[in-house]
Amino acid sequence: MSRAIMFQGTGSNVGKSMLVAGIARAFKNRGLRVAPFKPQNMSNNAAVTVDGGEIGRAQALQAWAAGLEPHTDMNPVLLKPETETGSQIVVQGKRFATVAARGYSAVKPKLMAPVLESFHRLKSQYDLVLVEGAGSPAEVNLRQGDIANMGFAQAADVPVVLCGDINRGGVIAQIVGTQNVLDDADRSKICAFLINMFRGDPSLFDDGYDLIKTTTGWPGLGVVPWFPHAWKLPAEDAMDLRHSEKGSAKIICLCLSRMANFDDLDPLGQEPNVELIMLQAGQAIPGAADLVIIPGSKSTRGDLQFLRDQGWDIDLQAHVR
Repeated sequence: MSRAIMFQGTGSNVGKSMLVAGIARAFKNRGLRVAPFKPQNMSNNAAVTVDGGEIGRAQALQAWAAGLEPHTDMNPVLLKPETETGSQIVVQGKRFATVAARGYSAVKPKLMAPVLESFHRLKSQYDLVLVEGAGSPAEVNLRQGDIANMGFAQAADVPVVLCGDINRGGVIAQIVGTQNVLDDADRSKICAFLINMFRGDPSLFDDGYDLIKTTTGWPGLGVVPWFPHAWKLPAEDAMDLRHSEKGSAKIICLCLSRMANFDDLDPLGQEPNVELIMLQAGQAIPGAADLVIIPGSKSTRGDLQFLRDQGWDIDLQAHVR
């Protein structure tokens, strides 16, 4: 019988995507047919699928970890931000609509059907489906009509593992606090918790780990160590981007507000003699740069103004001269 389990986080960037990828590979190595699934993702970094659509890069990475080609069923709803308050909606790999943030709440009820359709299709084809949530279920202001976290878990009847990031600090409050703000029905879907990104000796967290178990009543699934090589894998969010090591060639990439498909830069970041610098807003373009890259954008006009607001247009003119 096919099974599924969902990994939700106490917040964004707690490492859910990497956990799902690692667990997918582990179960694949045990001989199971495993598929990743994320009901709703938000990213301008899309991957092309075998069926001609697009999904979030994280789900493509998870598919490769499971030994599969990425498929649109693995991420049936993809939100591609175009402005601070509006996004393009991609449903099952194809453009569906462009809506403002407030307008999305009216659209969401129509999206649960394709989400469940994709999920059940995967479930019928694989031994195990690993589901990744988005953001945190603790954002109870988004609970009505939710398709990304507890709304999906309830509709699909999937148990949830709550993941917390200890690297940032405050993981005890993250997990206990999440339990406190959930209603009884959603709280009952959580079957266990998991601590992610621990640096050093995990035994130092034994007392905190036991406190979480005692306070929440949930069993713990363990403490996952920090994975230092994660930066070598494709980043999905701009906040995940890091500078590469110093090299003889200094390449600058301007971090635009709606930068798209910045994983195209990954090969440069892997070059041993290249220092790839992701230049953030407010920073001047160094005069010593050998090359300046203006990346693709989901909002060309908006990012042109953003570039000018940083004074980068003046820096670029000086660089060309």
